[in-house]
Amino acid sequence: MLNITALLESIRESPYRDNVVVAPHTGRLTFASDISLGQSVTGPTGLWKEKAGTLLAILERERNPKPITALEKGEICALHSELEGQFVQAGTAIATIRHMLTREEVEHIILQQTLHLFAAPERAKYYFIPEVDKKMHASDEPSVKVHPGMELFIMSRMKREVHLNYTGPAGIIYAVYFKHNENIDAGAPLVGICTSEQLPEIQEVIARIKTEWK
Repeated sequence: MLNITALLESIRESPYRDNVVVAPHTGRLTFASDISLGQSVTGPTGLWKEKAGTLLAILERERNPKPITALEKGEICALHSELEGQFVQAGTAIATIRHMLTREEVEHIILQQTLHLFAAPERAKYYFIPEVDKKMHASDEPSVKVHPGMELFIMSRMKREVHLNYTGPAGIIYAVYFKHNENIDAGAPLVGICTSEQLPEIQEVIARIKTEWK
């Protein structure tokens, strides 16, 4: 079984992720005038993430300039300024943004690596069957038990609805990864199941994250 406490400590040692920004296509690169190493940047904002993040550079191809913007909040820890004014190929690294992990992101990493993830078999919309949906809304704490072969979801695609049975270890639904009326890609997790053996350790680690993580 995965040592959850050790996993948390390893995240503490490197509480960030580095995101390499690459040229999406070929073109002549011009960095934004106010971009420099060590600068803080922001990602998309707005209700629908309709407002672009910090402008990093402009990539011009056939007189058609296209902006390259930051996709999340962080600090520029690498900047390939030697590419200024150069013609670059698609996939060329132009900068690296270091994003410090939030408490919610750390929780997500822990749960994704410790829970049993039940994935969508195909791209479709998914819903809990009515009995399970009612139980899920009745409590704020994970309490809905599942077992192998249990009817759990309704899979809706192209006006076709199919009931879907759960496969995996017995446990409780600890995390839900889909939203109502949202298309889920094949292979994407729908729920995370926590076994009874895991539950005390997971609860302890999540409680530590909520109180200690800054």
